[in-house]
Amino acid sequence: MKVLITGATGLIGQEIVRLCHQSSIDVNYLTTSANKLSTTPNYTGYLWDPRNGEIDTDCFVDVEVVINLAGATVAKRWTTSYKKEILESRVVSTRLLLDTLKDIKHSVRHVVSASAIGIYPDSFQNYYMEDSVERDTGFLGQVVAQWEQVVDEFKTIDIETSKIRIGLVLSDKGGAFPKMVKPIKLGFGAVFGNGKQWQSWIHIYDLAKMFLFVVQEELTGVFNAVSPNSISNRKLTYAIAKAMNKKIILPGVPKFAMKLVLGQMHTLLFSSQRVCSKRIIESGFDFKYDNISLALTSLKNIT
Repeated sequence: MKVLITGATGLIGQEIVRLCHQSSIDVNYLTTSANKLSTTPNYTGYLWDPRNGEIDTDCFVDVEVVINLAGATVAKRWTTSYKKEILESRVVSTRLLLDTLKDIKHSVRHVVSASAIGIYPDSFQNYYMEDSVERDTGFLGQVVAQWEQVVDEFKTIDIETSKIRIGLVLSDKGGAFPKMVKPIKLGFGAVFGNGKQWQSWIHIYDLAKMFLFVVQEELTGVFNAVSPNSISNRKLTYAIAKAMNKKIILPGVPKFAMKLVLGQMHTLLFSSQRVCSKRIIESGFDFKYDNISLALTSLKNIT
């Protein structure tokens, strides 16, 4: 099998590529940087420029599945211009894939796209399943909704679709998690607000394995990419501190203070989404890291 991956050089993409090669799956990937091109037999890069609608269509040759991970990080201050980049990096790039496949002969039968649990509203009480109809009306919710809408359009050209709604990714190699670890390591760790907000997390290994599982089992529809055991921000903060042999001595950080520091992005730290991964488990997926202590112990670079 051969897959095409967008965002293959990013945090999640690199782990998926590693697992693909372990399973003898060849990888084509798209990049905007000529410096990131590789032409090894099982890992071949092609250039694209979503903003200008440019793509090397050779990337689709013999490809059966597209794994779509492209998107600018949300863990950066949300200026007006950067909010536009967050949206366009997802929607415009996905639409370019769609429009290109409409116009060429290809062998693509399945698109497996990243999404985010930010589509669900902030709630301390709700337990969100994949078929939950509630939608967040804030910026992130709108971004995810527009992103998923374009993914769904692949069905109009007879391509199956899967959407993987990703929670907080635990990795010591990048993403938001090292930013949570840093103040704790320096002795300035604290919960956000009262710490009661739910944080639905997933270990990077399980996330990559889930993408590959969906590809190999040819699963379609929506899947929540979170561990079976969501926890509160307070419990997560104290679990990280325990794994690092540190103590949490500071009071909770008030929301207004983080709003002053981070602007609108502060909502990432205070929003509460308790999300269920029952559907992927019922499909036969087994989590390697299903509890927070085990997951944190595996992340060597946080200690």
